Parts: sequence; structure tokens; C-alpha cells
Amino acid sequence: MELTLLGTGAPSGLPRPDCPCAACATAVGSQARAATALLIDDALLLDLTPGPALAAARAGRTLAGVRQVLLSHPHDGPAVEFPAGLPAPGRAADGRELALLSGHRVRAVALDAPGTGYEVTGPGGERLLYLPPGGAPAGLPDQAPGRGGGRPYDMVLLDVIGRPDALARLRAVGLTAPTTDVLAVHLDHTVPPGPELHRRLAAAGARAVADGQTLIVGEYHAVPDLPRRTLVLGGTRSGKSLEAERRLAAFPDVVYVATGGNRAGDREWAARVAAHRERRPGSWRTTETCDLPPLLAADGPPLLVDCLSLWLTDAMDAVGAWDEERWAASGADALRARVAELVAAVRTTRRPLVLVSNEVGSGVVPATPSGRRFRDELGRLNAAVAAECEHVLLVVAGQPLTLR
Repeated sequence: MELTLLGTGAPSGLPRPDCPCAACATAVGSQARAATALLIDDALLLDLTPGPALAAARAGRTLAGVRQVLLSHPHDGPAVEFPAGLPAPGRAADGRELALLSGHRVRAVALDAPGTGYEVTGPGGERLLYLPPGGAPAGLPDQAPGRGGGRPYDMVLLDVIGRPDALARLRAVGLTAPTTDVLAVHLDHTVPPGPELHRRLAAAGARAVADGQTLIVGEYHAVPDLPRRTLVLGGTRSGKSLEAERRLAAFPDVVYVATGGNRAGDREWAARVAAHRERRPGSWRTTETCDLPPLLAADGPPLLVDCLSLWLTDAMDAVGAWDEERWAASGADALRARVAELVAAVRTTRRPLVLVSNEVGSGVVPATPSGRRFRDELGRLNAAVAAECEHVLLVVAGQPLTLR
């Protein structure tokens, strides 16, 4: 089954008309994207893009053989041309199945937002799922493998940036597999184009292609290599926690490990914790603990540990690091042992793991011995953990910089 992407952008396209933002200003040439539309085997057209006949011609295709045009969402972007001679476009009712003369079978998939998704099965049995912008499937457990839904899809096309939880839902019920080709469509100016777009998609196990490309559904394609361990560093309010959360937003059942603990009576701290919880996916669970090695040793879903600097504070409290005599007598050695145990657990864990830590020491030297001690120990801890991680990021002013 051949799939030609006549467009891969949001309904308004990229760049958006008359938008002065930096992302739109740099979305030129191959980075520009028309509204998403899919041409399947020159027989089935899903959604319309401005100038579809010309878009098809640029891609070396024709619309002359199209026998069915289906819309997945209201086209509220720029006016689109409807070429003469095509069947009238429409939207299928949820759950309805269509059999085309071309041998394709199409099933309308119910969503949790306005719009309709489409599952397309080719004459050779290849399967793809296409979701509209802002939509995620509803009722997935009934569609899972072994429950009437068949095997995982060969290809999934969806709004990965806007609805990463949709991909997480598909993964949770086995409708995507490690070999499923996950393509991001409906791309908007919410993410800068170019390397940053592809880096963020790769973290979700997805990719993006330019308008006009033709792909073979079911053909093997090397999926992005997801690192097992990632360390995200950054200064205060740099966006490091948000970046860490983005890296796991497309995966289900994540365990969020909060190392800060409870601070009774501290309303400002409670507000920080509430803000973090509010932006996390509802399927994530939260565990408040600094006892990290047992979690890392156990099997289970991905872990997000936020953050190592608070873990270090707890560890230094436990060994008496703030008292000069205790530190000199036994505290330093006890802390080294705790750090070594944690680093060994990071090295041997089999769970996907994202760790957050503060990057300190680039500013004023602390005025107290205890402040300098914490700064030094955190630097050593970050370096030791980074050495065990496949991917290390430094977030500066909200911009992630890849160190490894």
C-alpha cells in the first residue's frame, strides 16, 4: 500500500498566513508544510489540502483514479480547492466500515474530540491509522490485539506534538509495536522546524517527512533509537522539568518519582508541586521517595526522577554533611557510598529512565562551606550519572542542547 503525503501541516499550514513568529519565519523551502492530506494508492484521499491536484502532480501522482474522499475534521483553515471529477467528500459515521472497489477497507474510528479517525487496510493486509489534529481514539481497549482489533498497525499518522497522549494510548493496548512507523502530521508552529522538531519527535519514537513524499506502508523503516537513560540538566526555571516530561509524554503508565518530599506549611512549595502535577498526563502515577535504587532495580514502566539535586540534599542530611566534624569523620565516605549505589543502579536498570538535575556552579561561589560542599557534590553526582546515560541534555532558557 502506497501512501503519498500531499501535506503534513496543521489546517492553517506552516507557516501560518500573516504569522510573524520565529517558527513561521524559518518554515521555508522543505520546512514549509501544507494542510495534511493523504493519498493512498491513488484511489483514496483522506482530507483536502490547498491545490490538491497540483500537490499530487508535484509528488508525481494523479487524482484521476480517486474513488473516495473522506474528511477527518472541519476544514477551517485556508480555503481548499475541490477538483472537478472527484467524488463528493464526506465523513463516515463512527464505527462504519467502507469497502472500496480498489480493495481497500476503511473503518471510521471514534475520537475523544470532534472529528473522525480512519483505519485503512490495504489489499495486501497492511494497516494504517490516521487521526485528525487534536484527536485521540476513544474506546481503545475493545480494539486492542486479542480483543477484536487484530495485530498492531504498520503505520500510524497523528498529531504527535499536540496529542502525545494519543500515541501513549495506542502503545498501552498494543496497537503500536517497536516496528510501527509513527509519522507526525498536522505540524504547526508550536515547535521550531528543523533539528528541534526531529529531536523532539525522535524522543517519542516518531518521525516527520516533507510534503510530497511517497511511503510504502508495512515496509521496514528504522525507527528512532530511544535511549534507555536520559539526564536532563538545567538551571532554575530553565524548563528542564518540562523537557523531561515531554520525553515520556507519548508513553503510558509512567511513574513520576518526586524526591522533594512534603514540606508542611510551605504554601509556595505546595503551589510548585501542584503546577507540576497539573501538567502531567492523567495516566502517570506519582511516588514520593528518595530511595531510588530499589525502583531502578525493579521491572516496570518508565521512570521520571525529578530531581537529583533534592535527592542529594536528602542524602547529605542523612550523613550529616552540614556538620564539619561528622563530615570529616564519616560523612564524606558515607555520601560517596550512597552516590556509588545510585550510579550503579542507573547503570544496570532495565527501565526507561529520565532523570532531572540542576546545573549549578556557573555563578557566584557560595559564601558558606556547606554551600560550596553541596555545589561540589552535585557537580560530581551529575558527572557520574551522565557517564551512565545514553542521552544528556542541557536546557538553557527553555532551549534543549544535546550534550550526548
